[in-house]
Amino acid sequence: MAHSIYLDHAATTPVRPEVLEAMLPYFSERFGNPSSIYERGRVALQVLDQAHQTVAEILGCSGREIIFTSGGSESDNFAIRGVAFANRERGNHLITSRIEHHAVLHTCEQLEKHFGFEVTYLPVDSHGLVDPDDVARAITSRTTLISIMYANNEVGTLEPIAEIGRIAREYGVTFHTDAVQAGMALDLNVNRLNCDLLSLSAHKFYGPKGVGILYVRKGVKLLPVQTGGSQERNRRAGTENVAGIVGAATALRLAQTARQVNNAYMVQLRDRLIAGVLDRVPGVQLTGHPSQRLANNASFVIPGIAGPEELLLGLDLQGIAASSGSACTSASLEPSFVLRAMGIPSHIAVGSLRLTLGPENTAEEIDYVLGVLPDLVHKLRELGGTQRNS
Repeated sequence: MAHSIYLDHAATTPVRPEVLEAMLPYFSERFGNPSSIYERGRVALQVLDQAHQTVAEILGCSGREIIFTSGGSESDNFAIRGVAFANRERGNHLITSRIEHHAVLHTCEQLEKHFGFEVTYLPVDSHGLVDPDDVARAITSRTTLISIMYANNEVGTLEPIAEIGRIAREYGVTFHTDAVQAGMALDLNVNRLNCDLLSLSAHKFYGPKGVGILYVRKGVKLLPVQTGGSQERNRRAGTENVAGIVGAATALRLAQTARQVNNAYMVQLRDRLIAGVLDRVPGVQLTGHPSQRLANNASFVIPGIAGPEELLLGLDLQGIAASSGSACTSASLEPSFVLRAMGIPSHIAVGSLRLTLGPENTAEEIDYVLGVLPDLVHKLRELGGTQRNS
């Protein structure tokens, strides 16, 4: 029987059956527009309020502080542009890191290029960690926003968010964290994290694609980016995706309820995978922090291969779905900017491999991968040597 092993949960996850079941009625018999005043509309509005409250209970905030969006990218865009434009009279300086998702980096770059903002891009160490002291040193009287991700989407490193948030609060600067990779695996209590804005994406924790969440602490000045109607308390115009929002709230509740059990299981599989790869593939290097990392993330660079494409296709032919890094940049032929920011040379960074687990993966699947990967790497290295010598 052919294998079909999915090890790219950082890219996306399947919708859980319970989530799909919760969503289905809102595609058909409960199709009302929440802005309508008749019964069908009131039913839709009520379920939206319930979804806001479900998410709020998990984040430790008020339902009024939750905004549903079209995904993690919009949530990041909205947080950064919204705070930057709303506070422009106070200052035009933003702080972020060099390893953020492009939803953050490209937004900051656009604000620099077209709107006159200044952005400080903080370095990271060899494990991908931001130094909180660097954050403090970068703050000026014109700083209005700090945006540092909770967990890196490529190498899985966990950033010291609570400490950075404490520094931001001490200096009176608004703090946003991209928590898109954290929804299934980490504590999301915004008060313990000391954050003012937090972004999530439903399809990263077994919810539907095209639905995001943005937490905005009461009192934060935020200029709406999407204008039109008065939806989401006048903060995001557009008829709400009721089915998707129900799915997102249901998925987040299920993911956070099972978080500790799933993490304990995935850490066992992850460590089995990491140990096996390091033992069986000569020269391979683990990327990201060795322990301060997502429970499901095993990421490596493999010297001696020309690029990840042949490796990923070879794994695919053996029934293994993997990636070389962020799904949003997987088509790029350039080595990962995250790995380069961590000090990994380009000729090594091109051989990146990211294996990200889910609770449905098994030890038998890990052992199968460990049986396939070493031989595949050996063949690719031999092929590369032949091509260089020809």
